[in-house]
Amino acid sequence: MQIKQILSVLEEMAPLAYAEDFDNVGLLIGAAENEATGALICHDALESVVDEAVAKNCNLIVCFHPILFAGLKKITGKNYVERTVIKAIKNDIAIYAVHTALDNHQQGVNKIFCDALGLVNTKILVPKQNFIGKLVTYTVAENADKVRNALFAAGAGSIGNYENCSFNSDGIGTYQGNEDSNPVIGKKGEPTRTPEIKIEVIFEKHLESKILKTLFENHVYEEVAYEIYSLENHHQNIGLGMIGELQTTYNEMDFLHFVKDKMGADGIRHSAFRHKNVHKVAVLGGSGSFAIGHAIRAGADAFLTADLKYHQFYEAEGKLLLADIGHFESERYTKNYIVDYLIKKMPNFAFILSEENTNPVKYL
Repeated sequence: MQIKQILSVLEEMAPLAYAEDFDNVGLLIGAAENEATGALICHDALESVVDEAVAKNCNLIVCFHPILFAGLKKITGKNYVERTVIKAIKNDIAIYAVHTALDNHQQGVNKIFCDALGLVNTKILVPKQNFIGKLVTYTVAENADKVRNALFAAGAGSIGNYENCSFNSDGIGTYQGNEDSNPVIGKKGEPTRTPEIKIEVIFEKHLESKILKTLFENHVYEEVAYEIYSLENHHQNIGLGMIGELQTTYNEMDFLHFVKDKMGADGIRHSAFRHKNVHKVAVLGGSGSFAIGHAIRAGADAFLTADLKYHQFYEAEGKLLLADIGHFESERYTKNYIVDYLIKKMPNFAFILSEENTNPVKYL
């Protein structure tokens, strides 16, 4: 098996198009064409993890956080990033990162977070913007079903919990082909009027080339008329953070002890207690201070995230309980999810969960 076959499954799990623009995801080191000997799944791809991969005969490391985030101008081994890159290259080990591609997925990091707490009725907290396009095309009635169904199969027409969604309207199309034309209906050089159906479907923008290829392959016209629009609608099933409901209502102190136990947190920093019960909870794995306002507007009783600064605790404004449970802790079950996903998809290959604890934060 080649490494690229594993990468293809990883991209099904966390499409790279879902990643944030600032991020660096995908294959960071190594050649996708190499034969795969084994894959080690970790949270952070550090030197110790590369050593573990060598010891366990794995030439692919799948990590959550990208070891290469900003550009490298020199690779001299002066810091942990450069030393990891050097060691991986020397040992011919590929490194692939998922990071915000999995953060933004409906079944990704924050759903894992929710599941660890037993939250139900979950939904995306910060839906992704500028991610939806709309295709409008025109064809004759005899071709409409074929075009429409092909577009659905290519990924168009999905809205929330619904698939195969489209809007269709009748109209009259006009055209006149030149001497080099070969019209399906009418004759070259003659003005033609024909009944047509206007088909409108939405799609995720990263599918645009696939959608257009499908349209051209299934349309009967020599020249296919179509329009592409960029929509401002939020994508309700892709985005950062989640909000859901606890199956048991807690007071604030008991809630924090519950979170500490479920997420294996050695310490939790939190805002002042409001002396109200906690039932509706927002979560965002990793650095989530930007979503405090989203959690308040969503009506959360508590917001769990990480990397909060001193003044950001004031932003709770007495409207919710704000808690920093630790960056690693908020994402700790992610690597387990990746391993389970890969084993389910490719049960006959060696996927190994890293035993290295790469959390750089220690507690007294």
